[in-house]
Amino acid sequence: MIILILGLVVLGILAMILYNGLVGARNEVKNAWSAIDVQLKRRHDLIPNLIESVKGYAAHERKTFDEVVRARQQAAAFTGSVEERAKIENALTQSLRSLFALAEAYPDLKANQSFIALQEELAATENKIGFSRQYYNDAAMRYKNRVEMFPGNVIAGMFNFQAEAFFQLEETGERAVPQVKF
Repeated sequence: MIILILGLVVLGILAMILYNGLVGARNEVKNAWSAIDVQLKRRHDLIPNLIESVKGYAAHERKTFDEVVRARQQAAAFTGSVEERAKIENALTQSLRSLFALAEAYPDLKANQSFIALQEELAATENKIGFSRQYYNDAAMRYKNRVEMFPGNVIAGMFNFQAEAFFQLEETGERAVPQVKF
């Protein structure tokens, strides 16, 4: 009888440890997503200033500005899933690339100090977003492993823990190494 009671106590403690580990891993994923969200908000806040800097030099390039503004508004207002958010943020990244390509055509703009400062700040923010995405994906992987591997999957199934999606590149062209030519 004592062995049975001890066995149940050990199983209860093991279940509690596994449950707490799953909760901790899920909270780490939420924290990692929050770090991405902070950097995405920063990027969204920088974009209007960047557009205003470029507008003075390239006023006739209205289509590019409109695309960037539309992509920014969609990204800033979006509250859906990680996969859908990744698609919208990737569209914003593409529109920013178009804006920077446009800026390359204006030598005076490339020398403008406010444009250079905004471009550097946006580049730093993009790097922070990349690091935050990596941290999020690492946390999501650790959590996914806990949810799917035995014995955690038993507790995860009992308490409806679901693995989180990874934040992935949408376009395969983004995976390609850029070509630098002189």
